[in-house]
Amino acid sequence: MATDPSPRGVEYREVAADEAEWRFDRWVRHHFPQLGHGMLQKLLRTGQFRLDGRRVQGGDRVQPGQTVRVPPLPTVDRPLDRREVVRPRPGDERLIEEMVIHQDDAVLVLNKPPGLAVQGGTGTTRHVDGLLATLAREGERPRLCHRLDRDTSGVLVVARTARAAAFLTSAFRGHEARKLYWAVVVGEVRGQEGLIDLALAKRGVVEKMAADEEGKPARTRWRVIIRSGKVGAWLGLMPLTGRTHQLRAHCAAMGWPILGDGKYGGAAAQPTGAPRALMLHAREIDIPHPGGGRLRVAAEPPASFREGLRWLGLAPEPLPFSRLADWPR
Repeated sequence: MATDPSPRGVEYREVAADEAEWRFDRWVRHHFPQLGHGMLQKLLRTGQFRLDGRRVQGGDRVQPGQTVRVPPLPTVDRPLDRREVVRPRPGDERLIEEMVIHQDDAVLVLNKPPGLAVQGGTGTTRHVDGLLATLAREGERPRLCHRLDRDTSGVLVVARTARAAAFLTSAFRGHEARKLYWAVVVGEVRGQEGLIDLALAKRGVVEKMAADEEGKPARTRWRVIIRSGKVGAWLGLMPLTGRTHQLRAHCAAMGWPILGDGKYGGAAAQPTGAPRALMLHAREIDIPHPGGGRLRVAAEPPASFREGLRWLGLAPEPLPFSRLADWPR
């Protein structure tokens, strides 16, 4: 709630439940679309925006209940900078509709293709969050409940209403969702299953996670679905925590990086003649439904993932532990 209703005064706004884990710059653009990128960066640099009283950067994540200090801004009557207006492109509505693999009154589930960002950022004007506007009903725009990396494909859960968004966001934060990922990895995978319990922390200017005892706890269960000798394997991965790039960092730390993941696996993840796409697919999810019961949805892998399996001499056939139902709770 604003403490000073004057358009020239300072405001204080509370982060809503359905805005959990949003980047701060995205939160600002959502609430104040008249604010240009350059002005936003200036206000951040000078500390005029504050999050719970502290300085904040555009890439910081917000959490429900946090208080944002909003400095005096241009009025909403100022024309928007034409360069900042993201208009629907021809085919956008068809693109997002083709991603829908489940829908009901409260929830949409998408099969996100690789290469499409979930949210906007510097230089990113086409993303799932923007495309969702074409699926608005009765003036209510669908809301993201979690994220996938740009190059990761598969299951993405979206809420149709604010109530559903609050429920689903709470379910994700409370680790009530069971998620199964498929990955094609390179290198010798020893054993059939295991638990990677390796804390992660951000390192360097570029957002990259690294093993660090002082980092945030990160745990991933893994099982071999089928291996291709010492060359690589098709794995099932179940994240028990939700750290940035967790699966990619964990696989690389184990010595078997995900195929195509040059960021974490370097040259070892990009063998000569291998497909270049990231071979990580969010295959299946089991999550409480806002209307009661549980929602279980699986997403078919894209052509690029099947190409990765073929490179190992494998096929995407039903095998033990390729389904979430095969994994004990």
